[in-house]
Amino acid sequence: MNIRGIRQDLLSLLLQMGRENHPNEFAGIIREQDGIMEELNLLPGTIGREDSASVFYDMMPLDTHVAGSAHSHPNGVILPSDADLSFFPRTGRYHLIIGYPYRKNNWRCFTANGEPHDLEVIP
Repeated sequence: MNIRGIRQDLLSLLLQMGRENHPNEFAGIIREQDGIMEELNLLPGTIGREDSASVFYDMMPLDTHVAGSAHSHPNGVILPSDADLSFFPRTGRYHLIIGYPYRKNNWRCFTANGEPHDLEVIP
């Protein structure tokens, strides 16, 4: 699976979630269709705190369309932390970090090993 884009409405939702959950982090699972990130799944039992968010891996969907994850960084640093690099491989191949102040350019995509990955924003 090669992810090449994200829907504008999904990105807008993620930025809004960052604003609404601030100063706590949020985390969710991203689904794709035909290489485009399309949908956010919020897993039951997810916990958001000021310094982390955790998901129950047992609640992960058994789905071949899981692309990866999205979570926020209320500190505004849009780079994977050591905890992120442990989390990423367990939740898919592509991961979005949404950073404070949660404006249209305050996000990045990374591969499971933490390398930056360019995404086209698709209307």
